[in-house]
Amino acid sequence: MNGLRSWIARRLLLGVVQTAAVVLLVFALTEALPGDAAVAFAGDQPDPQRIAAVREAMGLDRPAHQRLADWVLGLLHGDFGTSLTSGRPVAGFLADGFGPTLLLAAVTVLLLVPVGVGLGVLAARHVGRFTDRLISSATLGVYAVPEFALGVLLVSVFALRLGWFPPTAVGYGGLLAHPAVLVLPVLVLLARPVCSLARLVRAGMIEALAAPYTAHAERYGIPGARVRYAHALPNALAPATQQLARTVDWLLCGVIVVEALYVIPGLGTVLMNAVADRDIPVVQGLAVVFGLATVVLNLGADLVTHRLAPRSGVAA
Repeated sequence: MNGLRSWIARRLLLGVVQTAAVVLLVFALTEALPGDAAVAFAGDQPDPQRIAAVREAMGLDRPAHQRLADWVLGLLHGDFGTSLTSGRPVAGFLADGFGPTLLLAAVTVLLLVPVGVGLGVLAARHVGRFTDRLISSATLGVYAVPEFALGVLLVSVFALRLGWFPPTAVGYGGLLAHPAVLVLPVLVLLARPVCSLARLVRAGMIEALAAPYTAHAERYGIPGARVRYAHALPNALAPATQQLARTVDWLLCGVIVVEALYVIPGLGTVLMNAVADRDIPVVQGLAVVFGLATVVLNLGADLVTHRLAPRSGVAA
């Protein structure tokens, strides 16, 4: 127990260090972006004096270290700052975009886990046979298709030609009120993660079923189903857990291509608009949220992996 507590303490400390590094890196990268909100706000062919006045009004003329200190103090109090172009709190932009992105991510993960794990276990049970070759070939082929190309293909076939689903979310209001709007985006988001998760589970199951402890359990007369799902599957899921954490992180970070293709007002859309407007506080707030999501999800994946396979050695 003491060893587990020490390991958790080290991981939490590493998470704090990673979070601090994310905050500093985000500020440094946004400072390096060309242009600023004052130029965009001043309009076409602006007067240099007007740009200077706008910069002073927005506080952009202050030294970088002062703005960094104020921003970090605000973050510690839950204040992400204020948009330079609209005057709204950055938290409002995050709240507006978080709902659609979270909904897409939640539906995708709810389908991803049973489908990906099920395909991987099915392929491992029939390793070397037709079912295994079919699943392996299909997952490899689907994984090779980029999200944008797959999204355009699905829109062309199922929305424009067959008319089964809406091509975009425009004009449908809330996504929950019209579930059909979610079908095509979720299929695009699901395609590649299912393939990678299934292949990882397949490889892990094959290795676990060939391990000495599995043969030992079978010699003791333990039923095959119990050997597969109570002994082999937890060890097979250890590396898959890391992949699942990366997938959830990818989904929560607003899959910009998918949201842009289907005109879904999620975090990806908010980020694109903020970059176009040079709205640095919004970009910084989104980047910090994405970074924190990565740190927390990797920490959670390490804990789950350590629980499933304590002797495997957590790599994340």
